[in-house]
Amino acid sequence: MTTLDTTAPKVVKKTNNSGVLGDRIFKGTAFFFAAMVLVVLFGIMLLLLKEAWPTFAHFGFGFFYHSEWDVVNNQYGALVPIVGTLVTSLIAIVIGVPVSFGIAIFITLMAPNWMKRPVGIAIELLAAVPSIIYGMWGLFYFAPWFANSMQPIMTSTLGNVPLIGQFFQGPPIGVSIFTAGVVLAIMIIPFIASVMRDMFEVVPTALKESAYAMGSTTWEVVWKVILPYTKAGVIGGIMLGLGRALGETMAVAFVVGNSLELNTGLFYPGATIASTMANEFNEASGLHMSSLIALALILFIITFVVLSIAKWFLLRLEKVQEGSKT
Repeated sequence: MTTLDTTAPKVVKKTNNSGVLGDRIFKGTAFFFAAMVLVVLFGIMLLLLKEAWPTFAHFGFGFFYHSEWDVVNNQYGALVPIVGTLVTSLIAIVIGVPVSFGIAIFITLMAPNWMKRPVGIAIELLAAVPSIIYGMWGLFYFAPWFANSMQPIMTSTLGNVPLIGQFFQGPPIGVSIFTAGVVLAIMIIPFIASVMRDMFEVVPTALKESAYAMGSTTWEVVWKVILPYTKAGVIGGIMLGLGRALGETMAVAFVVGNSLELNTGLFYPGATIASTMANEFNEASGLHMSSLIALALILFIITFVVLSIAKWFLLRLEKVQEGSKT
């Protein structure tokens, strides 16, 4: 009686040395470029801190909350540019996000097929317009129109409302914190609207059609289906627009008024960190130059903190979504 040999044949594994070497080179190259981003980021921060140190050593922590900016007497405080940067960016987000949301909803759900592509291209082309063009348009066209037509109405109505009325005061000269915020809103709308549109388009059609079949209105589909499905991407788009607004220079320098005085009214001229650096950098030296670089460091920190908070919030959303699925 013969026995069958049931042992499996040995498989000789051939190693592809060229493939392994290629993988190692690719992995090392990718790691190098990723590490270079961190190195450059850290190097920029160290350089800004080094150049701004004379200002911090001279004025101490008071540099952050003092409002005086006197080049003649070498007295500098960053409060006015910081407040101007935050307020103009806040105005831009308050105006830009609802408009961007409406544009994205219209393109993805309401516009006829022949209109979707032209409107989408037109919105994206707005992002390609140079910022100086927005600034010139704001200075020569929007600011005079706003001062003569809209500002008197807003001052006579909202300016008389208790508590918030003080924010809608100021001379009717057109250039102001509010004008800069409106121009920034127009500039960030293409970025936020494009991201929202792309996010809304990836929502499965079956989900939307199921909601319509159950009797949901268009708004209910948007609020209960589309937004929960895309909220992480929508928040990312908003943060992208906010980062664009925080660092904008030329457009704001044209329309903000460039006044380093602290006022509560949004219709008064003001200044931002970026506009202050752009206007004074060429003639600065010594402590003045160090103070401008300190402003740059503050803007760097503000942007870093905002984006870090956005990333943390997105991670929280992802964890909540994963928990709800399980």
